[in-house]
Amino acid sequence: MTTTHADPAAFIQKFFTDFTTTALDPQADPASVVDRFHTVDVLEIADGVTIDRDRLIAHLGPIRKNLEDFTVEVHEAVAVGDRVAARFTIHAVMRDRRVETEVGFFGQFAPDGRLRRSHQVTRVVPG
Repeated sequence: MTTTHADPAAFIQKFFTDFTTTALDPQADPASVVDRFHTVDVLEIADGVTIDRDRLIAHLGPIRKNLEDFTVEVHEAVAVGDRVAARFTIHAVMRDRRVETEVGFFGQFAPDGRLRRSHQVTRVVPG
């Protein structure tokens, strides 16, 4: 996948920003949003919790309800073939508070740039 080789940090920043921005659109069908950015057989493991396509679609409801604004700050990223490893922070403004979450991400992408598999470890930054 050439899109990740040129600048994997920019690729990851754009992927998560575009996905979340599209997910926040109340007019966008949640299944269509997930399918635009993820393969049908997507499997994410985040902090030990396995998330398949159906769980990802269901997760968009709480995101739409609670997330008001966000930015993705990529600290470092490397790509080899269809795999990307990255460390980034999500700066989120929720309805009732601000949250900063550090993410360690290991992902596999399809040739069209959609996410196929990922393992993520997160930590809420105190403060």
